Amino acid sequence: MTDVRPRQPEATLAPEQSPAAPGGRRWRAGDLRSGTAAALLPAAGLLVALGGWWLVARLELIHPAALPPPGDVLTAFSARPARLLEHTVATTGEILLGFALSAVAGVLIGLALAASRTVERMFTPLLVAVNAVPKITLGPLLVVALGWGQKPILTMVFLLCFFPIVLSTATGLTTTPAELAELVRSWNASRWQAFRKVRFPAALPQIFVGLKVAMPLAAIGAVIGEFQAGEGGLGYVIQQYAGIGDTATAWAAIILVALVSIVLYAALVLIERRSLPWLRETTSSR
Repeated sequence: MTDVRPRQPEATLAPEQSPAAPGGRRWRAGDLRSGTAAALLPAAGLLVALGGWWLVARLELIHPAALPPPGDVLTAFSARPARLLEHTVATTGEILLGFALSAVAGVLIGLALAASRTVERMFTPLLVAVNAVPKITLGPLLVVALGWGQKPILTMVFLLCFFPIVLSTATGLTTTPAELAELVRSWNASRWQAFRKVRFPAALPQIFVGLKVAMPLAAIGAVIGEFQAGEGGLGYVIQQYAGIGDTATAWAAIILVALVSIVLYAALVLIERRSLPWLRETTSSR
């Protein structure tokens, strides 16, 4: 006797179960639109800013000696591209080195504050006091103590950057979600295992917030340090050319500082996304 079975329905893919794109990530139609917007919106913002700058200069709302037109700044850059790029490289190196030092020290200090309430109570007021001191007032003292060159510049970058990293690290490590903390207790995990598997990964989003706050501050610290003790760099260029009345070249250097900050900040955001791929899936979809 023939065994008759009901025909099984063919498997169908739900709209959300569409084939994955190369690399394992499902392709969505919105990806192209979001990618295009990510490229065009910053360019549109830049055009609006340049248009406002041109209008202010055209109407002479600010004296041209203080704010030259965009065309004059472009001409100044094209007249000295090699010199400006050389100083850009010097400033970028100082920013990266000072930021790296402050990131390492800031995370370690944050770990110490989070690990011991006694340490936190002892040193938090001191850290707040150091952060509250206007750093520009320390410039001459750093030159006297450390001499000319990179040492006072890196110290200035460090002083401006470390506090946000300390604060974000300590906050992240002391605000582990309750359900994760309960899960660790149920595993009877050791303190090191809890830190390595749960507390530190859960704190990484907060730590990256502190790093992203500190990155632009690193550029500010490098320029302030170059004002006080620099023998090169974009801060040195700004000071020298503004002093002789060539404000167009000084503004070209200022714009280069801003561009370096944007590039380094974008690189840090990319590192965050690569390091924490789960973050965007578990937070707001904006």
